[in-house]
Amino acid sequence: MTGLTALIDYESGNLHSAQKAFERMARETDAGEVVVTSDPALVARADRIVLPGDGAFPACRRALFEHSGIFEAMDEAVNRRGVPFFGICIGMQMLADTGREYEDTPGFGWIGGEVVEIAPEDPALKVPHMGWNDLVIDHAHPVLAGIETGDHAYFVHSYHFRVANPQERLAHVDYAGEVTAVVGKGNVFGTQFHPEKSQAAGLRIIANFLGWQP
Repeated sequence: MTGLTALIDYESGNLHSAQKAFERMARETDAGEVVVTSDPALVARADRIVLPGDGAFPACRRALFEHSGIFEAMDEAVNRRGVPFFGICIGMQMLADTGREYEDTPGFGWIGGEVVEIAPEDPALKVPHMGWNDLVIDHAHPVLAGIETGDHAYFVHSYHFRVANPQERLAHVDYAGEVTAVVGKGNVFGTQFHPEKSQAAGLRIIANFLGWQP
């Protein structure tokens, strides 16, 4: 499968490692071209869209919407044309109805729920949740093909997505309580962890996404 994968650049985080991982897996799976772009016209005609994000929810959302036309192009592509979408870290959190970090901030509302602070039941566990953790698969999904409970992923975050519909939480991790790791609904998919930093499991997820036809 070929096509154009648009990796959205809205100056919110270092895209270098994500770009390299997506380019590598696109070559290995013959998935076409990967472009890093802030051009709404390019986003509008993309065959797949990836939205990364590092930092705080309000700052990421503000930065995205300050890049005129990008959200509108994504919304048109994803919700009108059914283009596959992959949100990473804060890019996944922004799918929610509301983010509660620092201040209540509206999300895209593409997957119902809210982004709330991680509150481990064990006070010895630190927030942010940082490092490797074992995935627990809640629901099968094409982008998770070949990923099993116990596979490792790399996390760096203090807030997580409390999903309204349990069917739309595809995987979680245990951090003295359940922390959402993967969400999905229709042609929309997202990971709290960084697949580009998650070695074999992360690369498998990227390859699966590049071949996914919802």
